[in-house]
Amino acid sequence: MKGTDQIVRRSRTRLAGTLLSVLALTVTATGCGGTPEAAPSGGKSSSAAAGPNRLEPLETTAEPRLPVTVRSADGERVTVERAERIVPLSGSLSEIVFTLGLGDRVVARDVSATFDQAAGLPVVTRGHDVSAESVLSLRPDLVVAETTTGPQEAVDQIRAAGVPVLFVKAATGLADVGPRIRTVADALGVPDAGRELTRRSEERIEAVRDNVPAVAERPRVAFLYLRGSASVYLLGGKDSGAVSLIEAAGGIDAGASSGLDKDFTALTSEALAKAAPDAILVMSKGLASVGGVDGLAEIPGIAQTPAGMDRRIVSVEDGVLLNYGPRTDQVLRSVVEQLYAEGGER
Repeated sequence: MKGTDQIVRRSRTRLAGTLLSVLALTVTATGCGGTPEAAPSGGKSSSAAAGPNRLEPLETTAEPRLPVTVRSADGERVTVERAERIVPLSGSLSEIVFTLGLGDRVVARDVSATFDQAAGLPVVTRGHDVSAESVLSLRPDLVVAETTTGPQEAVDQIRAAGVPVLFVKAATGLADVGPRIRTVADALGVPDAGRELTRRSEERIEAVRDNVPAVAERPRVAFLYLRGSASVYLLGGKDSGAVSLIEAAGGIDAGASSGLDKDFTALTSEALAKAAPDAILVMSKGLASVGGVDGLAEIPGIAQTPAGMDRRIVSVEDGVLLNYGPRTDQVLRSVVEQLYAEGGER
């Protein structure tokens, strides 16, 4: 179907390089506010945000040492002379800049930047398409973008105005956390802070992995993209961006292991039966859009899976699930806690 094909095609963008249209549909359905919706009750599901949706910046804020010249992911060499007015064009990149301690220099946000510190910033994207006019009106001296940021015409317009645009390779898994942090830190003239934040982030992720419960059989976890308001129901495959997160939590990606080589495929009873998930991973707004766990169980094929029969649902906020940045340890911890909510041998 043309509509589904367009969603899947556009989904290879933010949040692990796969879910741009996912969040765009969220904006269409719920507005551009940064406050995440709580998932309705009705099963073994809980929200990833146990406390305030705030970042934890490094204790020591470094002063940028500029100018620097760095290689952009699109092959261009970018010289950053000033970093007083920064525009990060994704939630993940915004989190990195803020956690490096440079949030006071950020003058705008993408709609997927949902953490508290960014709430008061103007939004410069429309359904995740960048508005060049909105960006340029804020007089930025640096724009940091994903390789999937678009449309290209808007990016070209920003560069033509003389504003440096640094592209960062889109994240696809846990291995991207450190490289993305260091890339942004180097461009901002704070390489030492980048190394410190990388170390902190990777150590925290490893600490969570070290405490994953030992079980006799690894749970099969299906990552579903749901937007009930748009009648969009997709099953994640090998390139969904969730595989490494599921594996770090001690699980097996049910879609990928059932032979789905693409990012997403239409959710059908046959695909679910083949995937046979023991648990289902969803974004919290997606779960809310289908009426919570009760509504999810009414989607054809769900109730017949082990996950549906046990109502074993793992829900994480849309804006952070696949960011693969400074808060990934919190995401992983939430997935682990929900996945093994009934306990298990350590």
